[in-house]
Amino acid sequence: MSKGVVVLGATGSIGKSARSALAALPERFRVVGLVARNNLEELAAQAAQFHPEWTVTTDPAREQELAGRLPAGCRAAGGMEKVLELVTSPETDIVLCAIVGTAGLEPVIAAIRAGKRIALASKEILVLAGEIIARELAAHPESEIIPVDSEHSAIFQCLAGRRPGEIKHLYLTASGGAFREWTREQIASAKLEDALAHPTWNMGAKVTIDSASMMNKALEMIEARHLFGVHPDQIRVLIHPQSVIHSLVELTDSSLIAQLSKPDMRFAITYALTYPERAATDLPELDFASRLSLELRLPEPGKYPALEFAREAMNRGGTLPGVMNAANEVAVDRFRRGEIPFPAIWSIIEKTMTAHETQPQSDLAAIRSADAWARRYAGSVQR
Repeated sequence: MSKGVVVLGATGSIGKSARSALAALPERFRVVGLVARNNLEELAAQAAQFHPEWTVTTDPAREQELAGRLPAGCRAAGGMEKVLELVTSPETDIVLCAIVGTAGLEPVIAAIRAGKRIALASKEILVLAGEIIARELAAHPESEIIPVDSEHSAIFQCLAGRRPGEIKHLYLTASGGAFREWTREQIASAKLEDALAHPTWNMGAKVTIDSASMMNKALEMIEARHLFGVHPDQIRVLIHPQSVIHSLVELTDSSLIAQLSKPDMRFAITYALTYPERAATDLPELDFASRLSLELRLPEPGKYPALEFAREAMNRGGTLPGVMNAANEVAVDRFRRGEIPFPAIWSIIEKTMTAHETQPQSDLAAIRSADAWARRYAGSVQR
């Protein structure tokens, strides 16, 4: 019997990869709902392909516009109420969450309480509310989170059948971004176009700049802490320019287990949907005839302050990880507008974290309050 899937953030890069992954396995999955905010053209195209029960824009003001784009027989809705109804519906088995920002928090918590599988691609969920999510999962053991980030999916696969006491270190791999071969002196004078010149990927501006500052890896470290229940000191980062080894696990006997594949998000999405089974797919194979080379190295000490910010945020917990995330978003925006030089991104984050009085993750209101405070503070910090 096929499983019902709701896709949150259907029109982003993860959502489009999910579209391809779901289309490849029509006998195993049926799309119950599609949710996005602004790209109604893509949303309508997916609705025409999958014919879900509901197609939803999270902007209520655009419900009628969406309805006018949908093919006959497809129903439109607007607003978060319908999203929450979809993720808790008896027809839904899996919720794929790829919503950017805090908008995914309520749907994910609702899905956990309804006993669903969450295929999680949204970094903010665990960075901002990892402690709350852990409590919800403990209270609803019939629910589960399967990671969709390629790095966390790799670790999840490498840990299959392993006991927690067998884990020595988790190694998250990083492309190194635009500045992986730059010195700290060169980075100090980097321009916006330099930070956007990723040597491997064609991503959006925010993610590309996060890759250059390694803030994307800092966020992933916090995610790994909550996903796998390890101590912060067990989480490490390796620069891997080829982006073929998606992560590694070091066991207590110093053996290393790695997961390799072509850099294609459909691998992680498909596994999150089919777990614990593996589906036969036509995803691209690694070409060993091309004399594949794999380089791994530790980041240069002190070059990427973001990695130390992540360790501090993990050790202190509470609202601090969310404050780190919010400060980064503001600082990146200020850099893109030409207000600050690239290294000031790290400076603003550090100053905001230092000024913050960390509070427990008591509820979503506490998280949102800390997020709003951090954005105001980071916006006013002088470089």
